[in-house]
Amino acid sequence: MTSSISTESHTEGVRRPGRWLALSVLVLAVLLVAVDATVLGLATPFLSEDLKPSGTQLLWIGDVYSFVIAGLLVSMGSLGDRIGRKKLLLIGATAFGALSVLNAYATSPEMMIVARALLGVAGATLMPSTLALIRNLFHDPRERSLAIGIWGAMASAGAAVGPVVGGFLLEHFWWGSVFLINLPVMAVLVLVGARLIPESKSPSHGPWDLSSVALSLVGVIGIVYAVKELASHGPSLDAGIAALAGAAALTWFVRRQLTLPAPLLDMRLFRHRGFSGAVLADLLTVLGLSGLVFFLSQFFQLVQGRQPLEAGLAELPAAIGAVAAGLVAGLVARRFSVRSVVAGGLAAVGLALGVLTTLDPHTGYPLLGASLLVVGVGAGFAFTVTADVILSSVPKEQAGAASAVSETAYELGAALGIAVLGSIVTGVYQGFVTPAGVPSDIASAAHESLGGAVEASAGLAPGTATALVASAQDAFVDGLRIAAGVGAAVLLATAVAAWFLLRGQRLEK
Repeated sequence: MTSSISTESHTEGVRRPGRWLALSVLVLAVLLVAVDATVLGLATPFLSEDLKPSGTQLLWIGDVYSFVIAGLLVSMGSLGDRIGRKKLLLIGATAFGALSVLNAYATSPEMMIVARALLGVAGATLMPSTLALIRNLFHDPRERSLAIGIWGAMASAGAAVGPVVGGFLLEHFWWGSVFLINLPVMAVLVLVGARLIPESKSPSHGPWDLSSVALSLVGVIGIVYAVKELASHGPSLDAGIAALAGAAALTWFVRRQLTLPAPLLDMRLFRHRGFSGAVLADLLTVLGLSGLVFFLSQFFQLVQGRQPLEAGLAELPAAIGAVAAGLVAGLVARRFSVRSVVAGGLAAVGLALGVLTTLDPHTGYPLLGASLLVVGVGAGFAFTVTADVILSSVPKEQAGAASAVSETAYELGAALGIAVLGSIVTGVYQGFVTPAGVPSDIASAAHESLGGAVEASAGLAPGTATALVASAQDAFVDGLRIAAGVGAAVLLATAVAAWFLLRGQRLEK
């Protein structure tokens, strides 16, 4: 620990040699997590056919990964501050690779949900470690902005690489192969990162408080589960109990942090208006986007009939826009202002989602591609600048905790987005009218998911099968339009909030 402290003190204000090579390895971890998140959407129709999950199980497969990550990020960020961020990153990357194999060979919906949850535990170690290490690698504010831009661009590149590579694999191999692409990335990260990435940790810390870890996990998962159940099935006893348990755990967590000499999360960070505003912007932005993106892959494949690779390429404009915007976001924010870049980016995403409320099964690709490009540019500007604000708002010894808060907002937003917007899509979809002549068992399977409807129709007469699939597709698109409208409203409201919360905020020169 002593050598780590002295090294950090010695390099304060100094440009560390090899920092850009170290960054190139760090962003592999970001790529790893982003690719894993995006390939699942493409693999969903194939996974549905093989494992035959119910509609609820399918949503759990989609969002349990984010649930667990959201619940553990703060704890893992704090653990990295204590034992060493590099050490935690390498342990997490190794576990992530091994658990990817478990996901690839899952044989039932229940096994898949458990495997995704365990992958979330490993994923929670990666994201806060990468941002915190960037904070300690780059002490020059302009270099740090560029490094964060590259970090964000690689996350977006993962969103692009995932569908394209995943689409290629799905056309030539079984759905489990989309998880195995994590293995070579993990191997490079561990082997090269062990040599290139310098260790860093907080110079003053106490023991890792396991009670706080448990409280944060129970609190976040309880609240997210309650929202998911409320959105899916309306008010219920289970949802109420989960909400109360989650709220009680989080309240206890906050009070405990205020009394501990070395808290898991320093709650005083939230007194900084720029920090709080950036965190809120991240959470609501991802909430507005994630549920929609999760179902857009299914729209391209199951409604418009595109092959997996073609569907992956169709989503490419969003990633291209995000990469381009992320690389210049810091420069633009210094030229204008933080609040104009963040609020403008969020408003652009909201307007693009508003355009998607006109969606129908025959919508042409130029409109879809242009909307996705605007979404990517707006999100690239907003996410990169808010990450910079969050990291520059705190002392570098608290970089792990601050990074974890940023990533928790991101993953919690993703979980809530899939739960709320996904449940809107599913709820509207399940109300479609079954055409006459469809047996009850086939109708029941068709109402579980759009993938289930396509598969179930294979055993029907051609005319009846066509009518069933068309009815299911129309209902799915109706749900997608409503979800897009809700997402647009959330993003536009967030843009207004960001304009006021980030008033006077500046990036370091």
